[in-house]
Amino acid sequence: MKETLSCLHPNPGWNGCDLEDEPDFPYEGLDEMIGKHCILELYECNQFKLNDEVFIRKSLTSASKIAGATLLNMVTHSFEPQGVTGLALLAESHISIHTWPESKYAAIDVFTCGQQTMPEKACKLLFREFAAKTYSLKSFRRETPASINVLSREP
Repeated sequence: MKETLSCLHPNPGWNGCDLEDEPDFPYEGLDEMIGKHCILELYECNQFKLNDEVFIRKSLTSASKIAGATLLNMVTHSFEPQGVTGLALLAESHISIHTWPESKYAAIDVFTCGQQTMPEKACKLLFREFAAKTYSLKSFRRETPASINVLSREP
């Protein structure tokens, strides 16, 4: 059986996209940085903070501000018996967190668009907020086709 994206996508109405029809990477015309994406993993955190939904909401708000981003909305969810998932929707993109208090671990993404934002500052703040003893930080540039670099979007 030949796999298509419709076989992989959870929406059964999304079909007709053959994997073999995908273009070769890298794309042409990627010449400007649209933003930076930081993947932060926090280890040996304060497990009570990792399970505190209100604390996580406040931390994501502070991280948004220190990164120089505009917070548009936030959604969080507490799991039973433990763990929290949160998403701060930014005009410049997003900050997301998923926590495993039982392992004292948090997985965080900070993606910000534009030259004025500082996602690394958000990562430093979150490291301190969750009292992590160790971390892993991977940061890379997100690029965009030159054809949309001239577009401006207001929050």
